Amino acid sequence: MAHSTADTTAGADDILAGGGSAGTEEVASIVRCALAEDLGRGDVTTDSIVPAGALAHGQFIAKAAGVIAGWDAVAAVFAACDRRAAVQPIVHDGRDVRAGTLIGTVDGPARALLSGERVALNFLQRMSGIATMTRAFVRAVEGTRAIILDTRKTAPGLRPLDRLAVRLGGGTNHRFGLFDMALIKENHITAAGGVASAVRRVRANAPAGVPIEVEVRSLDELREALNLAPDRILLDNMDAVEMREAVRIADGRVPLEASGGVRLETVAEIARTGVNYISVGALTHSVRALDISLELETVSA
Repeated sequence: MAHSTADTTAGADDILAGGGSAGTEEVASIVRCALAEDLGRGDVTTDSIVPAGALAHGQFIAKAAGVIAGWDAVAAVFAACDRRAAVQPIVHDGRDVRAGTLIGTVDGPARALLSGERVALNFLQRMSGIATMTRAFVRAVEGTRAIILDTRKTAPGLRPLDRLAVRLGGGTNHRFGLFDMALIKENHITAAGGVASAVRRVRANAPAGVPIEVEVRSLDELREALNLAPDRILLDNMDAVEMREAVRIADGRVPLEASGGVRLETVAEIARTGVNYISVGALTHSVRALDISLELETVSA
């Protein structure tokens, strides 16, 4: 089968200026869990059919246009199956690709390649899907100052890889979890008895240096929050008219983040209101995996 190839000159580190990779041990830990789930006591089909000494060559083919992401995870999968397996990306992480493009290869023991195939593709397809969607949102707000953020709406256990995929698509990560930013939401405000009380308690009790973001649902709440000088204010489910007024009221004193029901069809209008950030849960909670296949052939037995 003939396939097109694409530019191979830049990897994730070139694109992300040092922030491109999830930690090696993080990836290895996630891969171990995924393989344990899939392999269990062993690949009964492959081990019954394929001779132990057989070698194979595989080609990863993008069957749809998108952005590639996930080679670190793919390499970790096959290395965990057999250290002799070698993955060679052709289209590197963060690169756009056309349908029908040969994006990478893998060579090694046939049993390892067959046993790791599904898990490797699960990572590659999911991460590429996230990167592809992120790239679409980023392109939709070009020409504005808005930065596209992800959220904590990630697949349990996959957050480091989901966040990496967002960065590879050109987006920016929000807080990693509950520990690295105080995001004061409606229920926190209710529990504290008001916005001012909530902010005071965080400043008194949270570790020094933890950023504080306050969620507001109205322009009156925005005015109250501005007087408290948090690091960021989140505009929750406001329409474009309200957001434009919020930007006018804030007048650059505190960065503003738009959040709530953001869609690709609406993100450009939101960006044009002048907000600094737009958080998009759909980047990771509504992933459409990029269609990628792995075509294997045995080269020796």
